[in-house]
Amino acid sequence: MDAHGIFDRRRAGILLHISSLPGGPGNGDLGAESFRFVDFLAAAGVSVWQTLPINPTHEDGSPYQCTSVHAGNPLLIGLDWLIARGLLEADAIPPADDAKAIRQWALERAFDSFRRRGTSDALCSAFGDFVSANDWWLADYALYAALKEVNGGLPWQAWPKPLRDRKPDALASASTLYADIIARVRFEQFVFFEQWQGLHDYAKKLGVLLFGDMPIFVASDSAEVWAGREYFELGEDGEPRVVAGVPPDYFSATGQRWGNPHYNWESMERSGFSWWLNRLRTQLNLYDLIRIDHFRGFEAYWEIPAHSETAMNGRWVKAPGEALLSRCTETFGESLPLVAEDLGIITAEVEALRRRFRIPGMRILQFAFEGGPCNPYLPHNHAIDSVVYTGTHDNDTTLSWFEGLSAERQGYVYDYLGRSGLPMPAALVQAAMASVARLAIVPMQDVLELGRGHRMNTPGTVGENWNWRFDWAQLRDEHAERLAHQVRMYGRTA
Repeated sequence: MDAHGIFDRRRAGILLHISSLPGGPGNGDLGAESFRFVDFLAAAGVSVWQTLPINPTHEDGSPYQCTSVHAGNPLLIGLDWLIARGLLEADAIPPADDAKAIRQWALERAFDSFRRRGTSDALCSAFGDFVSANDWWLADYALYAALKEVNGGLPWQAWPKPLRDRKPDALASASTLYADIIARVRFEQFVFFEQWQGLHDYAKKLGVLLFGDMPIFVASDSAEVWAGREYFELGEDGEPRVVAGVPPDYFSATGQRWGNPHYNWESMERSGFSWWLNRLRTQLNLYDLIRIDHFRGFEAYWEIPAHSETAMNGRWVKAPGEALLSRCTETFGESLPLVAEDLGIITAEVEALRRRFRIPGMRILQFAFEGGPCNPYLPHNHAIDSVVYTGTHDNDTTLSWFEGLSAERQGYVYDYLGRSGLPMPAALVQAAMASVARLAIVPMQDVLELGRGHRMNTPGTVGENWNWRFDWAQLRDEHAERLAHQVRMYGRTA
């Protein structure tokens, strides 16, 4: 249970997606504020920064429904990096209400500047190396992104049939016709990964590990489903025959219908799970630790008929998780730096699979105060090989959650926590830090003591999700001092 040594000692982490950082038009990015955030973590003794998936999103902005499992989100590119390298003039960025349009304009402008540079330029040389090393996924993604752009953003299933079905002549013609767009997409990916690597190197220098998130399922409208239809349960038109989700649970009385296509696991196994090995390889290059979202889907998954409007009519289907994880350990080593998101309906078989591969699980304190003393999320039931959270990106902020409890339940929470005298959310943060779990993660909202209106996501809803950002003005001295004190007091210092 060492996950490459990360769980060899007690650590503390903060959960904050890149898009929630201050600075930059419309959303946070990999610019100067991301480095400032690493400085804040290191000063507090926090050694783990957990983010959400950083892949390109669809229009709803959900990082769990992305257009590629390998590519980075261009909207997270820091524009100051482009300015510093002479690819963009700061005073040339036009004021506009549409932040996404500003970012897209800036990337196009930077690409035009980049193309005017000579081939002897160091940045051009690095770009060539990046393309050579990554074209095994980048070629399909760049063509997919170009075709999606020229087809007005339509999903690939709605493209002209020769392109939808990847007829060689149609792909060759499109590659020539849209060569400029394809080149720009490759450039954007180069810039993203250059910036990510710079942040990763800086964080490592300060003793901060990057903790990523890998959704188990893939969006139907994505480069990997378009380019690898044999690995998914699809009809002849490319549409899913069955889709993913979960049955009714804590978050939804009708379950959650995610809509992702299910894998054709027989095809995956016949290939030696090469698709999964490639996916994990790119993630291991990005992160020091990876959370597998919906880990239980490796043991059995909830299969919903594609025509069903809710998740209630699904069924559990067994998955070859042991064979897959065995292949991964053969390839990447016994101590995979993984964390299992093992929330919801967890059976003995799921737990056995997690333990078989020594993968730490999760404990959510907001789930702890129902059902009596045997509740596995209560701190006295925690295990060392786990990650404890006050809440996750899918939970309300701890303060808002607590304020929504009955007076009786609030009294029980404080009685269990020993009436430390700390208000919420500091009392629950302290309970996380005190847990025997080797890693304690606190959402930034709880560090800032934010209440209603600062939630990142409400599962099963579409609307005002994924938009939350913090401001440095919200971080008072007492917040930083209390965080650093709790990290030190419970032996979680970097």
